[in-house]
Amino acid sequence: MARKALNRANLVALGSDTLADLLLETVKGDAARQRRVRMALSADQGLEAIRADVLKRFSSIRRGRSFLSRKAQKKLAQELADLTQLIETRIAPDAPDTAFDLLWTQLHLAAGIHERTDDSWGTIGDVMGDAMAAIARLAPRLSKAPKALAEDIFEAISEDGYGAFDDAVPSLAEALGATGLARLRTLAEAARDAPLTEADHARYDFIPDDDARAERALAGRSLTANMILRDVADAEGDVDSWLAQYTPEQLTYVTIAPSAATRLLEAGRPEEALRLVEAVRPRDKSDPWNDTPELDEARFACLEALGRTDELRAALWHRFERHLCPAALRRHLSLLPDFDDIEAEEAARRLVLAHEPVEQALVYCLEAPDLPLAANLIDARSDEIDGDAYEILTPLADALAPGHPLAAVLLWRSMIDFALDRARSGRYGHAARHLTSCATADAEIEDYGPHPPHADYLNSLRQAHPRKTAFWQRVRAE
Repeated sequence: MARKALNRANLVALGSDTLADLLLETVKGDAARQRRVRMALSADQGLEAIRADVLKRFSSIRRGRSFLSRKAQKKLAQELADLTQLIETRIAPDAPDTAFDLLWTQLHLAAGIHERTDDSWGTIGDVMGDAMAAIARLAPRLSKAPKALAEDIFEAISEDGYGAFDDAVPSLAEALGATGLARLRTLAEAARDAPLTEADHARYDFIPDDDARAERALAGRSLTANMILRDVADAEGDVDSWLAQYTPEQLTYVTIAPSAATRLLEAGRPEEALRLVEAVRPRDKSDPWNDTPELDEARFACLEALGRTDELRAALWHRFERHLCPAALRRHLSLLPDFDDIEAEEAARRLVLAHEPVEQALVYCLEAPDLPLAANLIDARSDEIDGDAYEILTPLADALAPGHPLAAVLLWRSMIDFALDRARSGRYGHAARHLTSCATADAEIEDYGPHPPHADYLNSLRQAHPRKTAFWQRVRAE
């Protein structure tokens, strides 16, 4: 008898009674799933019922004290994501202010959650970011008084130690309006200039030296105030106020200069933007710290805005030479006169074929994509390829296999040799699959050139690694 597919149509056909029984059986003993079902039931009882259940769950999360394992963290993050969706879809359409209050409350949970889990993966940070994004979508419909909203935002950012409220000002700029933004600026400036309070000192009570603690507290408070002032300046389109939050030296930092240049460009001031970028970018290859794609992109934008096409072409080629950046090469070629691009493409290929290390050249071939060039590169320099670079070699081999089977085989062999030569037993399963792929590709390869045919390669493996039984068992299982 044919089995029915597990899909929505077939489940609906079972009827509500059967589905209810199955659902109760499924959620039995699973608190998280039970809460989801209860929330769904509340959703049919009206806005107040949903609000009450959401607040009840938030209260429960706030009271939590036990450490959250990675598994528990993921479950909580999924629940918070579901709550965000519930608030946005079932409450926000009819009651945006209520939805905002709930999402704002959810963001305030971040500190307590971070204190009892390791969020190295950014799982909690991401779900709180989604809640802030939902607030941004609500902002145009909020009726909260702008000054009161500004005060709430200032307090939240000032107390935030985990970044949950970092995007509060841009997200709520429309709701703040001119009045709210002005109030926020006043609060930030007053806080920056005020004497340190006991609360300011208390945040750094782990520092025993009084002077050092005071210096750290002052720096921390100023950092927060300046961040708010920058966001206010952005919301008001005031580039000079944004720049004023940094010292002249800070504006030359590679982490800040691209953002400053972008704002100057948007304000119609490309000459200033280019001067700023030129003051930062590296002068030679021995200074890699300032050699970033963000800085290059800012320079490209400045040169384009100024109509300096020759310099832009040269800058794009320079980036390609340094980093084998496909986007830079494509843009460079698009700016060349007819037929000049053919010569430039050939020069680019020669550069890729000779590039060190070879793995970066392979990355270029994968990203460009240029599989014929990859095949030529692999054939010429297969002995240089690091078989440990599986994150590059695996997808490139898969891409090459249909049209360039020999190149794919040489990449698979590099990974096999690395796993066996270094006795990386954890990779034996992958190596066995790669060997099977080599055997499959063998039928498509008419000429191995200077490389040993599959049978000879397999025999060399058996002679070199006869005692790696875990690997050969996996090969036989393939």
